[in-house]
Amino acid sequence: MKSLWLDRPPITLAEQPPFEAGATYDDIVVGAGLTGLTTALLLVRAGRRVALLEARSIGAVTTGNTTAKLSLLQGTRLSSILASASTATASAYVEGNREGRDWLLRYCVDHGVPVQRRDAYTYAGTRDGREAVRREYEAARSLGLEVTFEDDAGLPFESHGAVRLADQGQFDPMDVLEALTRDFTARGGLLYEGVRVQGVDARKPARVKTTKGDVFAEHVILATGIPILDRGLYFAKLTPQRSYALAYRVPGAIPSGMYVTADEPTRSLRTTPDPAGSGELLVVGGNGHEVGRHASPQSQVDDLEAWTTTHFPGAERTHVWSAQDYESHNEIPFVGWLPRAHGRAFVATGYSKWGMTNAVAAAIRLSAEILGGNLPWADQLGHRITRPQSLVEGAIANLKVGAEATRGWVAAELGSLPDAPPAEGEGVVGSDGGKPVAVCTVGGITRTVSAVCSHLGGIVTWNDAERSWDCPLHGSRYSADGTLLEGPATSDLAPRG
Repeated sequence: MKSLWLDRPPITLAEQPPFEAGATYDDIVVGAGLTGLTTALLLVRAGRRVALLEARSIGAVTTGNTTAKLSLLQGTRLSSILASASTATASAYVEGNREGRDWLLRYCVDHGVPVQRRDAYTYAGTRDGREAVRREYEAARSLGLEVTFEDDAGLPFESHGAVRLADQGQFDPMDVLEALTRDFTARGGLLYEGVRVQGVDARKPARVKTTKGDVFAEHVILATGIPILDRGLYFAKLTPQRSYALAYRVPGAIPSGMYVTADEPTRSLRTTPDPAGSGELLVVGGNGHEVGRHASPQSQVDDLEAWTTTHFPGAERTHVWSAQDYESHNEIPFVGWLPRAHGRAFVATGYSKWGMTNAVAAAIRLSAEILGGNLPWADQLGHRITRPQSLVEGAIANLKVGAEATRGWVAAELGSLPDAPPAEGEGVVGSDGGKPVAVCTVGGITRTVSAVCSHLGGIVTWNDAERSWDCPLHGSRYSADGTLLEGPATSDLAPRG
């Protein structure tokens, strides 16, 4: 699976000094996605010496797999926030996202990054969803957004009302990352790919442990989707979600807006210029589920395919991919200093699938905290009160995590491995000498690794869509051979056999 955006030559870096173990910087940013690159650029603009460390490659995880909608209308997010937070907090969330959106739009214009301006719609896919649309309309209006309620969403299939916000944006996220990378490195920033951060000692100066040696900084910013440090217990405040996207060439007209359903199953639609140069592609997304907890992720891909070909006859698929997002139990992203890190380590996480505006808002907020700026909306978000509903939702989510941990260990210890290797594309977990092991066959090669996640000991499950091992506790993911792909874990699955 490769996203439409990542199906291109990798971003090339300008010549720079090699990675130097023992080096000291003003700031170290971890993760070269939209949050990390924007934060690093804002800091280097202020004259600071900044290093950006990326475990894989630029945009390899969330940003390179997003649907890249830059919108203040975000499904039913505003009504959800108002149900669990104060109006002041919801207003601050909108203001931060507005500042993030506007900053990025200006940046794209200034650096020649193509942007398509589109109307954003949250629509009801079923009659039962109309009330959710109406609530989102009222919430958006109360927070100052100039939305309209539309009986006809302009889709080529039946819908049941929509809330519309005009003149939002969409783009190729890798175009944005390339512009940010060139700008950052041209200003003296250092960007190192293939350097995985494995720990941070926040005593002054902060020591950053990496796979290529330790480096030091006054501040460390973790822009890794979910923090790779367990301080603050953010893994217990977030739910990791995996969702899917497919791109199609479609004969005839396709809707030009950016759409997402207010009800289940989730359906997200947008267009994008066809890289082949002929018209536009249709991008369809949805079918999100908790990481590692679906019996067959491939069935979710197949369901999206069936839905698309039913509603857009003749659609020809060009790409299929998936993305991982982290939903905050109290609806608002966590951005700011990391507890017990002496003001030297910072995090940004919990964008709940709306990372384009939230990533830039987080970068603006983080750089302001480090440089001494004043952002009233950020102060409000940083001092929000957690309401009982959020506590209940968090408790339920963590009860599910506990149940998954128990279920996984019991099944692994009681399950026996088959005599024959798994068939191509299949994986199984069972007991080998009383220890849980994971066995799969991919590309004709059968591999055996420990089934115990290197983060907090959950038992991994097989992802039949992506041929990966996924942890159902906190979302760490590994390739067929046990190599770490993403999540809060910092090391691979141990080899066995």
